[in-house]
Amino acid sequence: MDGIVEIRTYTLKPGSGAGFHRTFVEDALPMLERWGVDVVAFRPSLDDDDAYFLMRAYRSVDERQQSQDAFYGSDEWRNGPREAIVSKIETLISVVVPAELMSRAGG
Repeated sequence: MDGIVEIRTYTLKPGSGAGFHRTFVEDALPMLERWGVDVVAFRPSLDDDDAYFLMRAYRSVDERQQSQDAFYGSDEWRNGPREAIVSKIETLISVVVPAELMSRAGG
């Protein structure tokens, strides 16, 4: 497995988990797909309604940076779901690992 995987974990503002998920699925995810972003997995935490994770795959660290600069700098994001998403986030942690580690994680 080549490339990298970015794992983002979000601590959401209390009580905002359901709204965050709805906005992500209905607005942000289709936009990420239109921009060619490989969303590997996403979902609310099983043990905390206000925790969330998102995994995205890229060919390289440089490609990740270019993709995110273009996406997050776009008018479509800034004038679209940005405020509805960002307003619900308390903290965000992003970890980038080699994709090959993902195939070993289960074994």
